[in-house]
Amino acid sequence: MNSSQQSTRKIIPIVSDASQTGFMPTYEAQSKIYPRNTSGIFKNWRWIMIWITQIVFYGTPWLMWNDRQAMLLDISTHRFYIFGLVLYPQDLIYLVVILIIAALALFLFTAVAGRLWCGFSCPQSVYTEIFLWMERKIEGDRAARMRLDSMKFGFRKFHRKFLKHAAWISFSIFTGFSFLGYFSPIRDLLDNVLQYRLSPWETFWICFYGVATYGNAGFLREQVCKHMCPYARFQSAMFDNDTLIVTYDQERGEPRSGRSRKVDAKESGLGDCIDCSFCVQVCPVGIDIRNGLQYECISCGLCVDACNSIMDKMEYPRGLIRFSTQNGIEKHWSQHQIIKKIFRPRVMIYSALLLLLSLGLVLSLAVRPQFKVDINRDRGVMSRLAPGGKVENVYQMQITNVTESTATYRVFVSGLNGLSIASSKEFTVNPASERLVALSLQLDDGAIRSGTHPILFKIESIASKEIVTQKSTFYMPR
Repeated sequence: MNSSQQSTRKIIPIVSDASQTGFMPTYEAQSKIYPRNTSGIFKNWRWIMIWITQIVFYGTPWLMWNDRQAMLLDISTHRFYIFGLVLYPQDLIYLVVILIIAALALFLFTAVAGRLWCGFSCPQSVYTEIFLWMERKIEGDRAARMRLDSMKFGFRKFHRKFLKHAAWISFSIFTGFSFLGYFSPIRDLLDNVLQYRLSPWETFWICFYGVATYGNAGFLREQVCKHMCPYARFQSAMFDNDTLIVTYDQERGEPRSGRSRKVDAKESGLGDCIDCSFCVQVCPVGIDIRNGLQYECISCGLCVDACNSIMDKMEYPRGLIRFSTQNGIEKHWSQHQIIKKIFRPRVMIYSALLLLLSLGLVLSLAVRPQFKVDINRDRGVMSRLAPGGKVENVYQMQITNVTESTATYRVFVSGLNGLSIASSKEFTVNPASERLVALSLQLDDGAIRSGTHPILFKIESIASKEIVTQKSTFYMPR
């Protein structure tokens, strides 16, 4: 039996004789999966998505916007720069809404087409495919890799393995560097790397993310999708009989049997499946889709490409394995009927919620104030007597300029007759910065009864004429 006909998984006994050891194995050990390369429309789409996601991931930190890094989550200054948007810790609500939108989008895509995210855009799948590409280029195709691993250790095996792991590690370290570039200015980070001036925490996070990439994509691979990712466990709650999934047409394919192209399958009472196991060999998680839908399936469609290539060689119709729905297979629906079922109540509800939240987020950001104000009474003293027989209250005002240009603000106060601002009334704040200033309010002693009285601060941006108001109180002593 040649390597292309070998099964991709087999049971490896944990112990040779349970009676001698006194215990029985409690789990099934699995051999390494050697995914076979294939070609086709879904393979092409996977690589299109790989290119798009990696260009965005590695390229975005290098983009500039207003003389700064366009995308920077600067934890040290508590500012998040997202192109023309500057967010502060007070803007946590926007992050919450974005996470809710992402969750709803995942629910929507899952209800429509199963684990579409997993197969084409998930970082685990993307990096596993990149690492497999490097492995194929260095060690060869599936059969060559299996032979290499079964060889005794020698120079040839050491040389191939060394080159592969050197490529994996280099790529992983670069990935860790790019990841840190979202949190620390990447140009400064590059200078620190070239001049050996990386701080301990920068070194740690580059190595940490690099090791995570190296371990997950190089070794764990399908184990992450099958056992570590929680999405694989709760995805079934979002599936229904009209969800697009990778399906095997059992009615058409069974009974399966190997044969030559010259054999007439119908006359022999055979199905279209020739039991070549090509669909199993190309599967990155090592499952046999002919056994029905399994939670491990990541909907990458590689088995569809593999089966279609065999059907072409056998001169059979394509689609023995295809993207369809359980209702579509059982009821022999046409493609048009299957697509019509996409617009079912569940999907429409997800779509409506997603649209409303997205519009709400965009509108909220569009009308977002260009500056924020927080005013608190000075805790050191309730009030004090000032020259001229006046009572003075002191306040601490924090102005946050969320724009990327210098702004000047003017302060007004109202609520009590005769109340005036004794300190400066205009303040300038640098771009995307905060400024804490002291405000002093004065009122004639005895002008009002003792106790606290409500007042209203009005802060106006001189350039944009935007106004922000803040309520507070004025204390008159006995």
